[in-house]
Amino acid sequence: MVIKSLKLINYRSYKDKTFNFSDKLNILVGKNAQGKTNVIEAIFYAVIGRSFKTSKEKEVIKWGENRAYIGGEFEKRYREQKIELFFDENKKKSIKLDGIALHKIGELMGNANAVFFSPDELKLVKESPEERRRFMNIDISQTNKRYFYMIGRYEKVLANRNKLLKSSSDINVIKETIEIWDRALSDLAEKIANERKKFIEELSPLAKLAHQYISNGTEDIEIKYCSSFDDNYSEKMFKYLQKNIEKDFKLGYTTVGVHRDELDIYLNGNEVKNFGSQGQQRTVALSMKLAELEIIKNRVGEYPILLLDDVFSELDSQRRQRLLKFTSKTQTIITCTEFNEKIDANVINIVKEG
Repeated sequence: MVIKSLKLINYRSYKDKTFNFSDKLNILVGKNAQGKTNVIEAIFYAVIGRSFKTSKEKEVIKWGENRAYIGGEFEKRYREQKIELFFDENKKKSIKLDGIALHKIGELMGNANAVFFSPDELKLVKESPEERRRFMNIDISQTNKRYFYMIGRYEKVLANRNKLLKSSSDINVIKETIEIWDRALSDLAEKIANERKKFIEELSPLAKLAHQYISNGTEDIEIKYCSSFDDNYSEKMFKYLQKNIEKDFKLGYTTVGVHRDELDIYLNGNEVKNFGSQGQQRTVALSMKLAELEIIKNRVGEYPILLLDDVFSELDSQRRQRLLKFTSKTQTIITCTEFNEKIDANVINIVKEG
């Protein structure tokens, strides 16, 4: 999987710009605030249908304009395809695949695959469990549309159950109908948890290998899925929800489920979020992202596009060299303020328009 070209019209800082990429290493070089990350974001948008920078999609429209466009030409092993996104300040974005309108983001998932990393991804290791759940959800969804739709259904059922908990001051009124939501939520939770467990079982040894390579064998990581229930998830969760209805009623939200599950990440036997240095935490996060490359390759038969935003500034020379060697197996697009490495690359100079 590679992206051959990217066309941007009225997208963030770009009025009308086309980028052409090589199948291997591409370097976007420019000073800060020139629009390098905007290019990476646009590629990610074409793959996932969402931004990693904002949930307010109208923000991508260039100031003073009312529409924006992303057009990506992708090449898979057996065919070429075009993904287009249209943004309008007066309506929701629309997506086309080879000229045919898609009605749901789920229809986009899996047509192209990409892995994204930036220094901000440190939050994957350091910040709230929500970031680690988001990491799992995005990655699994790229190769499993069923999982993507299950997450959507789970969130709707969860929202309905939470709404019911707040709908009356009389708990007996709520008890009359909440069992329906408890059963639906528990059944979906078990399916989601099972997919996550399989994913982490695959991810952990791959991340270990990537981390040992980048750190030159000096550090060792381990990743575990910390689930609300170890086995028989559906029945145990259902019984818990029924037994603890008063607790959820008083709090006004559902206190257990896959929306509360977590990842535990260890570096040399210690929890990295509490005991790792910032440099170690960043390398761990990067290793987890690199492990995604192999998982997607194993599941779909070809490597995804690797998007690395400003990653060189956070790595010493040795780790930069080892990272570049590691990424030689796939199309890689890197942004940086300067590039002095002695390696073949398609270097694209980025200068802010206007």
